[in-house]
Amino acid sequence: MRTVFSKSPSPARTTPPPSPPRQTFSESLIDEDIEAAQSIITKWDSSDSYSYRNIDYLFSQENRHEVKQYLNSIKHLQRAMQYFVSENPVAEKLVRAQNLMQTAMKRLQKEFYQILKSNRDHLDPESVSSHSSGASPSRSSISDFEDEFEYESRHENEVISEMERASTAAMVDLRTIADCMISAGYTKECVKIYKIIRKSIIDEALYHLGVERLTLSQLQKIDWEALEIKIKSWLNAVKVAVKTLFYGERILCDQVFSASSLRESCFSEISRDGAVALFGFPENVAKCKKTPEKMFRILDLYEAISDLWPEIESIFIFESTSAVRQTAVDSLVKLGEAVRAMITEFETAIQKDTSKSPVPGGGIHPLTRYVMNYITFLTDYSGILSDIVADWPLTVPSPLPESYFGSPDANESINSPVSVRLAWLILVTLCKLDGKVELYKDVGLSYLFLANNLQYIVRKVRKSNLRFLLGDDWVAKHEAKVQQYAANYERMGWSKVLASLPEDPTAAIPVDLVKDHFIRFNAAFEETYKKQSSWIIPEGKLRERIKLSLEKRIVPVYEEFYDNYGGVGLRKQTWNESIVRFAPEDLRNYMSDLFNGSCSSGSVSSNSSHGGRSH
Repeated sequence: MRTVFSKSPSPARTTPPPSPPRQTFSESLIDEDIEAAQSIITKWDSSDSYSYRNIDYLFSQENRHEVKQYLNSIKHLQRAMQYFVSENPVAEKLVRAQNLMQTAMKRLQKEFYQILKSNRDHLDPESVSSHSSGASPSRSSISDFEDEFEYESRHENEVISEMERASTAAMVDLRTIADCMISAGYTKECVKIYKIIRKSIIDEALYHLGVERLTLSQLQKIDWEALEIKIKSWLNAVKVAVKTLFYGERILCDQVFSASSLRESCFSEISRDGAVALFGFPENVAKCKKTPEKMFRILDLYEAISDLWPEIESIFIFESTSAVRQTAVDSLVKLGEAVRAMITEFETAIQKDTSKSPVPGGGIHPLTRYVMNYITFLTDYSGILSDIVADWPLTVPSPLPESYFGSPDANESINSPVSVRLAWLILVTLCKLDGKVELYKDVGLSYLFLANNLQYIVRKVRKSNLRFLLGDDWVAKHEAKVQQYAANYERMGWSKVLASLPEDPTAAIPVDLVKDHFIRFNAAFEETYKKQSSWIIPEGKLRERIKLSLEKRIVPVYEEFYDNYGGVGLRKQTWNESIVRFAPEDLRNYMSDLFNGSCSSGSVSSNSSHGGRSH
């Protein structure tokens, strides 16, 4: 019998299977996040991953709440992937999360593309720049997407245009998607889409503005009339391009991308080629053949870039866009060189004027008109001319004679570089006109020619910006010179008439001498009047001033002599009536006809008792 202490056989033992590891609370939450993310991501997954057409879009007005869910699911996926990478890099759940992330990024790529394409009108640079000073639509991260609804409600009652509202909404969505894709590591894909679409918009806008990419050789083959049209088109285009197109694009880049490096690279790649082509055009124009008539278009080009330089420097401030700034600077340099070359050519053209025909009647020489009109137009650009000639000192080839009023630099009223340069051009013209005097055989007419032309110059100075550049002292000095020329004309042109009258018209003189004085006066006056009947003084005030001066010098002396010896009773006692041919009033009448260039015959009556004029 077995006792309780006896050993009995033991039944066979089985090892229970190991229980699965218990999930942590964090893992269970991550699983739930992945499930939730898969639900909404697969809902918006397109069967055609590469087609951006014929699909419904998540970022539409009807799906704003799902947008928030979609973006939160991506954020949760990122957190899940970070957890699995640190805890179990080979976990199947990590692969699942990665696949879901790729699907989500493809969807966001399509959304990004669609917003850029469908909102071309709302995201055009003009719309973006027009309200850039308002509230910024940017947000610091995708976690702030819910702020959009507050943003919209805050502005619900504001009076803003539909275009501005659509533009702001589009920028908000683009910024949201960009932040999301960049944080998920899909920067390259996001930026590639943005650059392709926006660059095409910039290039298309420049094309519609008339900006052409012409080489120097192409420009040199274009005649000036056609090139001038292209310059006008460029002048209209450059203001829009800088103030609206590139400025708006810069704002859009700043609004869409948070990182400054991305803003720079995107804006640079989108705008650099177009901007270099835009600002390279003036430099090529400046390299073309230079003639004085091209001056004002060259100045227009210089002025346009100079005026826009603050904006150019601000918009293209990045190092990667330094080529744009340098191209604009190079254009300014070449345009300035072209202006200086054309001023030199203009001066040379004045000096080389070879016209040999005297101007009829001592009128205004064509050279005077051309030069003064040219210089007057130059004064409209005095500001930029000051920049251009600031470091270009005037080199006077030889000391100027005192008769030419001294060097412009010696005139205290002329102190700016542009004033000195323009005064010098006038001086060169006056010297050339002085040489034209030799074409006149009559000394009196030569002085009238000088008076007329200098008066024309002074009048042009008085009535233009030249007065402010040259100063009142310059004007006064040259007006005095006009009076000097006029006095010389009177002295030389009417010397025979004045010499035919007695020095003292009231003194008693023999009858034969009286008769001789009248005969000599008649002959001298007729000769002078006939000769000067075709002479002209175009400027009204100078014309009346010289007429009045001549009348005061001649008529009172003749009138006294006439009253003493030319009366009717005295004529009957001494000589034939034909000896006294002019009454004082006749002289006034004849003189009133002078200098208009319209005297009918240039002759006087030979049989009028009072010197009546023949017609």
